[in-house]
Amino acid sequence: MQYALLFPGQGSQSVGMLSALAAADPRVAATFKEASSALDWDVARMIHEGPEQQLNQTQHTQPALLAAGIAVWRVWRAEQSQVPGFVAGHSLGEYTALVAAGAIDFADALRVVYLRGQLMQAAVPVGTGGMAAVVGMDDVAVEKMCAAFPGPGVLEPANYNAPGQVVVAGSANAIEWLHANAKTFGGRKIVPLAMSVPSHCSLLRGAADQLAERLAQIEIRTPVIPVLHNLDAAPRTEPDAIRTALVEQLYKPVRWSRIVQAIDAAGVKALLECGPGKVLTNLNKRIVADAQACALEKPEGHLEAAALLASETAPQAMAQV
Repeated sequence: MQYALLFPGQGSQSVGMLSALAAADPRVAATFKEASSALDWDVARMIHEGPEQQLNQTQHTQPALLAAGIAVWRVWRAEQSQVPGFVAGHSLGEYTALVAAGAIDFADALRVVYLRGQLMQAAVPVGTGGMAAVVGMDDVAVEKMCAAFPGPGVLEPANYNAPGQVVVAGSANAIEWLHANAKTFGGRKIVPLAMSVPSHCSLLRGAADQLAERLAQIEIRTPVIPVLHNLDAAPRTEPDAIRTALVEQLYKPVRWSRIVQAIDAAGVKALLECGPGKVLTNLNKRIVADAQACALEKPEGHLEAAALLASETAPQAMAQV
């Protein structure tokens, strides 16, 4: 069975993440140690011990999640000879996907996402921006609601996560307006997100320009596995095109629904979440009703995924994306 490996982004982190997998496979601890060496701070200790408040700071969350995703990837690839048909990642997870696809070295990616988190936080000081999930409205309705925000400030769609769930980002006053007015536009529920930075909106345009300078300094190669990018769910082969996609995804929305739909349209039904948690697994089942989705965060998830790939119940052919 063809499969895709999908890497989660911020929101999937937790103190002690991957502890069960780490106890079963030394590659997890080795990967965390490698990340600590690359960054000159103890990534492994922060993952294992926290404190939670520090792990949840954007500049720490991003390299910690990248390291966790690559740890799971290494365990999985040691067990399975079959290469995925696609890889993709939600927001930060796009960097993890590019490492897995051989496009960026692990150490370079760690240093870039650490800086990325610092630039994001500096661009929007804590308390001046926010994010919230809008439940019960389709994409177009959310876009119209954001356009109706009278200002001042910014309110924009940030993550098209699944049908009926779009995350919006913007200025703190815009998020307050959203809570007060969403039901008028048809929103069933507004869920505030514990994010210190309003990601994927125009407030981060300046940070994206600074990120571009850093990305220009690292080697990016043609991926050996197609990577579907957040911007438009399309793969890229040219290093400069990949750089541009990484810069633009910082201030433009994540098209997660479109990525999963593109994978499904290519005849790939097995969607394996490669990292801590099950956030993407739950979203993927909402996007494609017959998707066969599971998470690899624990050893039993690896057994479930291996059994799934050994089955003959899904199409083998993979169409062009």
